[in-house]
Amino acid sequence: MPDRFSSRVLHITTGSSERVADITRDCEDFLREAAAGRDGLLNVFVPHATAGIAVIETGAGSDDDLLAALRDLLPADDRWQHRHGTPGHGRDHVLPAFVPPHATLPVIGGRLELGTWQSVCLVDTNVDNADRQVRLSFLG
Repeated sequence: MPDRFSSRVLHITTGSSERVADITRDCEDFLREAAAGRDGLLNVFVPHATAGIAVIETGAGSDDDLLAALRDLLPADDRWQHRHGTPGHGRDHVLPAFVPPHATLPVIGGRLELGTWQSVCLVDTNVDNADRQVRLSFLG
Protein backbone atom coordinates (compact mmCIF):
# COMPACT_ATOMS: atom_id res chain seq x y z
CA MET A 1 0.00 0.00 0.00
CA PRO A 2 1.38 3.46 -0.89
CA ASP A 3 2.30 5.92 1.86
CA ARG A 4 -0.41 8.11 3.34
CA PHE A 5 1.62 11.16 2.24
CA SER A 6 3.58 11.61 -0.98
CA SER A 7 5.23 14.65 -2.53
CA ARG A 8 6.93 15.61 -5.79
CA VAL A 9 8.43 18.81 -7.19
CA LEU A 10 7.71 19.83 -10.78
CA HIS A 11 10.23 22.01 -12.60
CA ILE A 12 8.50 24.31 -15.07
CA THR A 13 10.04 26.83 -17.46
CA THR A 14 7.56 29.64 -18.06
CA GLY A 15 9.65 31.67 -20.51
CA SER A 16 10.15 35.40 -20.88
CA SER A 17 6.50 36.48 -21.05
CA GLU A 18 3.49 36.29 -18.74
CA ARG A 19 2.06 32.82 -18.76
CA VAL A 20 -0.71 30.59 -17.53
CA ALA A 21 0.72 27.06 -17.64
CA ASP A 22 -1.75 24.18 -17.41
CA ILE A 23 -0.30 21.59 -15.02
CA THR A 24 -3.41 19.39 -14.75
CA ARG A 25 -1.80 16.48 -16.57
CA ASP A 26 1.25 16.68 -14.25
CA CYS A 27 -1.12 16.53 -11.27
CA GLU A 28 -2.93 13.51 -12.73
CA ASP A 29 0.36 11.74 -13.49
CA PHE A 30 1.52 12.29 -9.92
CA LEU A 31 -1.78 11.00 -8.47
CA ARG A 32 -1.68 7.77 -10.50
CA GLU A 33 1.31 6.71 -8.42
CA ALA A 34 0.81 8.65 -5.17
CA ALA A 35 -2.92 8.09 -4.64
CA ALA A 36 -3.14 4.60 -6.19
CA GLY A 37 -6.94 4.60 -6.24
CA ARG A 38 -7.42 6.17 -2.80
CA ASP A 39 -9.36 9.23 -1.67
CA GLY A 40 -7.58 12.25 -0.24
CA LEU A 41 -6.38 15.74 -0.98
CA LEU A 42 -3.91 17.12 -3.48
CA ASN A 43 -2.13 20.28 -2.39
CA VAL A 44 -0.46 22.28 -5.16
CA PHE A 45 2.03 24.88 -3.90
CA VAL A 46 4.39 27.23 -5.71
CA PRO A 47 7.25 28.39 -3.40
CA HIS A 48 7.80 31.68 -5.19
CA ALA A 49 6.86 35.22 -4.13
CA THR A 50 5.77 36.14 -7.66
CA ALA A 51 3.58 33.29 -8.93
CA GLY A 52 0.29 31.64 -8.06
CA ILE A 53 -1.98 28.66 -8.63
CA ALA A 54 -5.40 29.06 -10.27
CA VAL A 55 -8.18 26.59 -11.06
CA ILE A 56 -9.69 27.94 -14.28
CA GLU A 57 -10.82 26.96 -17.75
CA THR A 58 -8.03 26.98 -20.34
CA GLY A 59 -7.94 26.82 -24.11
CA ALA A 60 -11.08 28.89 -24.68
CA GLY A 61 -9.47 32.26 -23.96
CA SER A 62 -9.97 32.32 -20.19
CA ASP A 63 -6.25 31.98 -19.55
CA ASP A 64 -5.56 35.04 -21.76
CA ASP A 65 -8.48 36.84 -20.08
CA LEU A 66 -6.93 36.17 -16.68
CA LEU A 67 -3.61 37.68 -17.78
CA ALA A 68 -5.44 40.69 -19.26
CA ALA A 69 -7.38 41.19 -16.02
CA LEU A 70 -4.15 40.99 -14.00
CA ARG A 71 -2.54 43.58 -16.32
CA ASP A 72 -5.53 45.89 -15.71
CA LEU A 73 -5.51 45.27 -11.96
CA LEU A 74 -1.73 45.22 -11.52
CA PRO A 75 -0.16 47.39 -14.26
CA ALA A 76 3.55 46.90 -14.96
CA ASP A 77 4.48 50.54 -14.38
CA ASP A 78 6.48 52.60 -11.89
CA ARG A 79 3.80 52.92 -9.19
CA TRP A 80 5.20 50.04 -7.12
CA GLN A 81 7.48 50.62 -4.13
CA HIS A 82 9.16 47.25 -4.63
CA ARG A 83 11.70 48.22 -7.30
CA HIS A 84 14.18 45.77 -8.75
CA GLY A 85 14.24 43.78 -11.95
CA THR A 86 12.28 44.85 -14.99
CA PRO A 87 10.08 47.98 -14.80
CA GLY A 88 6.85 47.28 -12.92
CA HIS A 89 8.22 44.10 -11.32
CA GLY A 90 6.75 45.19 -7.98
CA ARG A 91 3.34 44.10 -9.26
CA ASP A 92 4.59 40.53 -9.51
CA HIS A 93 5.14 40.56 -5.74
CA VAL A 94 1.50 41.60 -5.21
CA LEU A 95 0.14 38.86 -7.51
CA PRO A 96 -0.04 36.13 -4.80
CA ALA A 97 -2.55 38.24 -2.86
CA PHE A 98 -4.93 37.84 -5.83
CA VAL A 99 -3.82 34.47 -7.24
CA PRO A 100 -2.72 32.49 -4.16
CA PRO A 101 0.42 30.35 -4.24
CA HIS A 102 -1.57 27.21 -3.42
CA ALA A 103 -4.70 25.17 -4.05
CA THR A 104 -6.05 22.11 -2.24
CA LEU A 105 -8.17 19.83 -4.39
CA PRO A 106 -10.22 16.68 -3.71
CA VAL A 107 -9.01 13.31 -4.95
CA ILE A 108 -11.63 10.56 -5.25
CA GLY A 109 -10.61 7.04 -6.15
CA GLY A 110 -7.14 8.28 -7.07
CA ARG A 111 -8.47 10.84 -9.56
CA LEU A 112 -8.44 14.60 -9.36
CA GLU A 113 -12.03 15.74 -8.84
CA LEU A 114 -12.31 18.80 -11.12
CA GLY A 115 -15.32 20.25 -12.88
CA THR A 116 -15.74 19.63 -16.61
CA TRP A 117 -13.87 22.75 -17.72
CA GLN A 118 -11.51 23.24 -14.78
CA SER A 119 -7.73 22.99 -15.05
CA VAL A 120 -4.97 23.46 -12.50
CA CYS A 121 -2.65 26.25 -13.66
CA LEU A 122 0.55 27.97 -12.66
CA VAL A 123 0.13 31.73 -13.13
CA ASP A 124 3.42 33.55 -13.67
CA THR A 125 3.64 37.26 -14.52
CA ASN A 126 7.31 37.56 -13.54
CA VAL A 127 9.35 37.77 -16.75
CA ASP A 128 12.59 37.94 -14.71
CA ASN A 129 12.35 34.33 -13.44
CA ALA A 130 11.54 31.69 -16.03
CA ASP A 131 12.36 28.68 -13.85
CA ARG A 132 9.62 27.67 -11.41
CA GLN A 133 9.00 24.86 -9.00
CA VAL A 134 5.59 23.52 -8.07
CA ARG A 135 5.26 21.09 -5.17
CA LEU A 136 2.51 18.48 -5.45
CA SER A 137 1.57 16.76 -2.19
CA PHE A 138 -0.99 14.00 -1.73
CA LEU A 139 -2.51 13.28 1.65
CA GLY A 140 -4.58 10.11 1.64
